[in-house]
Amino acid sequence: MTTHKNNPETQLKQNQWLLVELPAMEYTKAWDLQNRLVGARKDGMIDKDIVLLLEHPPVFTLGRRGGLENLTVSEDFLKKAGIPVIHVERGGDITFHGPGQIVMYPIIDLRAARLGVIDYVGLLEEVMIRTAADWGIEAGRNPLNRGVWVGNNKLGSIGIAIRRGISFHGMAFNVNLSLEPFGWINPCGLHNIGITSMEKELSRKLSMDKVCEAIKRHVEAVFSVELVMTDLTQILSP
Repeated sequence: MTTHKNNPETQLKQNQWLLVELPAMEYTKAWDLQNRLVGARKDGMIDKDIVLLLEHPPVFTLGRRGGLENLTVSEDFLKKAGIPVIHVERGGDITFHGPGQIVMYPIIDLRAARLGVIDYVGLLEEVMIRTAADWGIEAGRNPLNRGVWVGNNKLGSIGIAIRRGISFHGMAFNVNLSLEPFGWINPCGLHNIGITSMEKELSRKLSMDKVCEAIKRHVEAVFSVELVMTDLTQILSP
């Protein structure tokens, strides 16, 4: 055991997370994928933690505390707009996902990583705070709600679920996201708050690839891991 700890190569391998970057994916497909990966991680079929990075087509999701009372438009209105509302097992209330928002779903064995839930959420927040800072945006935490904020405006959200020690769902970071749909809900079940994006803060669109690269760099630094690029065919049997 001591030999392993003193061996840098062994330690590096122990601190590797698999990274899968995906094209824009329907929310339910990504949800199904997470469930498969959680099962495979729990059963030991996958021996490393995994990070999924992707965007979603427009969708509203309701967390465990979420209810339709925080929807401020009719369901018929949303049907006409072609935006589904999906109830999921993550924490939190109602939120919106859409193109221009980077979503990160880490599939993490928290016990093996020796991470408590509160500490883990704080580290996800730190990734977003550091990413915003790379573009000169001063984001921080807010006792009203987990996530990251610029003043009274939310820039990034966090909602996780844990199944037998494996965490899934994750964080959503607003880059060039259309903010109009947030006006159709009480975001996160809160009143009198705003939603912002990097684009809104800087009055210009940003390169999604560059922001994604920053997120990956900060994940490695904040969690002290090495991200190893892979694809689903290498970690999931058909």
